[in-house]
Amino acid sequence: MTGRSGDGSGALPPLRWLSNADVVAAMPALEERLRLAELTMTALARPGAAELPPKIAIHPRPEASFVHAMPSHLRGDTPAGDLVGMKWVAGYATNTALGLPGIHATVIVNDSQTGIPTAILDGGPITAERTAAVSGVGLRFFGPAAAGRRVDVAMIGAGVQGRSHLPVFAGLLPGARLRIFDRSPDRAAALASEARAIPGIAAAEVAGSAREAVAGAEVVFSAASFGPAEERQTMTNDWLREDATVIPIDYATYCAAEVARDAALFVVDQREQYLANRDAGNFDGYPDPMATIGEAILAGTRRPEGRVVVTHLGVGLADLVFADAIVRSAVAAGLGTILPR
Repeated sequence: MTGRSGDGSGALPPLRWLSNADVVAAMPALEERLRLAELTMTALARPGAAELPPKIAIHPRPEASFVHAMPSHLRGDTPAGDLVGMKWVAGYATNTALGLPGIHATVIVNDSQTGIPTAILDGGPITAERTAAVSGVGLRFFGPAAAGRRVDVAMIGAGVQGRSHLPVFAGLLPGARLRIFDRSPDRAAALASEARAIPGIAAAEVAGSAREAVAGAEVVFSAASFGPAEERQTMTNDWLREDATVIPIDYATYCAAEVARDAALFVVDQREQYLANRDAGNFDGYPDPMATIGEAILAGTRRPEGRVVVTHLGVGLADLVFADAIVRSAVAAGLGTILPR
């Protein structure tokens, strides 16, 4: 819990604004981000440890736009250790043509015992890094054994999420060789150039198609922009190695239902959110998950022989857990702007 005044005077605690630059400056290092993501996933699997309803969504014009409210609560060891907050995120695919980012997010942190807002954060960097960290947890527990050898990684999508995943691949799959596909070859080339400069990534090249990128890859990551329904689920079993670890963060944009149905292990970040999205038509033909990521971790599930699919839709609890850590770091470093109430 961050930001309580705690003096019994009735005075409101400070309200701190953290800009994009503040959030980036206060972002935890990779290993801590992975720990926070694992904490989030396992909390969701423990009865009573967290409260997280499926995303509350509206769908304004233009077409394919969305705005999500993502409230969450993490129960601490004591009431003072609880976390309460919400992420408010808007996605407008048409922003690209305007030269604007497609996703805009804000995270609000509340005092857990009074409900008073204590921090407002630019959610863009949090969204990017918590998503990559959850992918990293999936890789760490259910990905290929990478010690002492190079792993071929396919990346579909070279946007913000592609960039945020580079340190995860470098850190968990040292010596990784990347093949990157994006609908914009220039964007793919820019990400490949950036990847080659990161220690831990042995090589990065641009693929001419998504299937070319995926061919022979042990790890397949997809973060493509959502498209028309008729263009979804194009990545079928015949694209993939039998032992591939597939990490789609773009719902069913590329990964076909048969890949999840035939997987030796199919896990999601939160069952209720996944099932609500399947009911809404975002995962047509997909099976029930075998477990959540957290359930599989707590059960000691080992990577099985065969294909593994780790689907995560993004949970607001991860944003809140990251925001709490960022606010603590920002307060210690004197970052942010205190807003008048």
